[in-house]
Amino acid sequence: MLNWVKRFNIFCYLDNQQYSNEGYELLLAVNALSYIDASFPFKQVDAFLSQKKAWSFGHLSYSLKSELLSLPRGKKDRIGFPDFFFFQPEILIILKKEELLIHAKIPGDVFAQLIVEDEIIEQEKTEINLKQGVSKEKYFSVIQQLQAHILRGDCYEINFCQEFFSDNVSINPAAIFQNLLKISPTPFSAFYRLNDKYLISASPERFIKKSGNRIFSQPMKGTARRDLQNAFKDEQLKQTLFFDEKERAENVMVVDLVRNDLSKICKDGTVKVDELFGVYSFPQVHQMVSTISGELKEDIAFSDIIKASFPMGSMTGAPKHRVMQLIEEYEPIGRGLFSGSVGYIDPEGNFDFNVVIRSILYNQATKLLSYYAGSGITFYSNIEKEWEECLLKAEAIKTVLTDSTGDKQ
Repeated sequence: MLNWVKRFNIFCYLDNQQYSNEGYELLLAVNALSYIDASFPFKQVDAFLSQKKAWSFGHLSYSLKSELLSLPRGKKDRIGFPDFFFFQPEILIILKKEELLIHAKIPGDVFAQLIVEDEIIEQEKTEINLKQGVSKEKYFSVIQQLQAHILRGDCYEINFCQEFFSDNVSINPAAIFQNLLKISPTPFSAFYRLNDKYLISASPERFIKKSGNRIFSQPMKGTARRDLQNAFKDEQLKQTLFFDEKERAENVMVVDLVRNDLSKICKDGTVKVDELFGVYSFPQVHQMVSTISGELKEDIAFSDIIKASFPMGSMTGAPKHRVMQLIEEYEPIGRGLFSGSVGYIDPEGNFDFNVVIRSILYNQATKLLSYYAGSGITFYSNIEKEWEECLLKAEAIKTVLTDSTGDKQ
C-alpha cells in the first residue's frame, strides 16, 4: 500500500499497528472527490459533513486555535499545513482483522494494482544534518521563566516544545514512515500527504473519539524510559512512573482540564474518569494515560466538539487559554500541525483523531524537515530531567533520520 499510494497527491494512511482489536486495523483514503479547507470558516465543516454523509479524512493544525478561541494569529510554522483540511476520498481501503474492503469505482482494479507492488520501499542514502531550534542554555532559561509564571499564579502546568530541523534535505517519506514503524510501532500512527506537505507520525496518543453518543479522550502525561535488556528493571521503571508524585500531579491536572472541556458538550453528570494513571508500554517509553468519557448533549455538531476540546490539554496545560498565550510568547516558532490532530469521520458521524506527536513534518517543495518534542512543566519540574525527556521522546525519530536503513535500535 505504501509503494502504491506514493503516486497520489492527497492521501491519509492510518494504522493502529495491531494494538487494538476494536474497529479498524488500517484505513487508507486516497484522492479528494471534494474537500474543505481553511479558506472557509471552520463552522462550515459541519455543512460539508452533513451534505455528503460520506467518509472524511483530514487534519486540525494547532494554529486553528486562533479561529476557535479568538486568539492572535501568532507565529507561523515553516512547513505550511493549513489550519484545517478535510477531504472525501475517491478510493477508500479498510483493513479489519480478517477482511479487506475496497471502496472505489472499480475495486478490482485497485486490488490488482496493490498486489503487484513491491513490498520493499527503496530509501536512497541521504545526509540529514539535524539542528536544534533551542540551545540547552536557552531551554533552561525559558523553563525558569515559565516556572516564575507558575509561581505568580499565571498557570499551573505548561507544555513547552522545541523544534529539531534540517534544511535542504530530500527524503523518501514512505520509506521513512516504514522505518519509523519498525522502530516505534504505535496505535495512532499516520502517513498523510497534502500535495507537497507530509506528516510521518508514530503517535501513541488519542485526542478524541466519538462512538454513537459517547465521547472519549485519552490524555497522555507522564513518561519513563524503558529497559528492554532487563525485564525486571523495565518493570521497576514502570512502577516508578506509576507512583511518581510529579507525574501524577501533571496527569491529574490535564484530566481535570479534559473533564472541564467535555462538560461543555456532554449531558450533566455523565462526564467520568474511566481510568486514572494507567501505565502503558511502547517500544521506547512507558506512558501514563488516563481515559475520560461522557454522553453528548443533543444536537452537538462536530465543530462544537472541536471548539470545546481543541487544542488538547496534554499539549497545552492549565488553564488552557493563558497557557496558549505563554506558549506563543516563549516558543520561538509556530507549531503548525505538530500538537494538532489527524483522523477520520465516518458516514454516521463517528470519528477518531490522534495527537500529532512523535512525528516528522516535511515540505517537499522547500526541502525542510522538522520535528518537535516537549514536556509538561510544573513548578516542581527538574529542568535537566525535562530536557532529557524531550530528547527521549525524539529518540526513535532521530534514529530513523540518522540511519536510513531503520535497523538501528
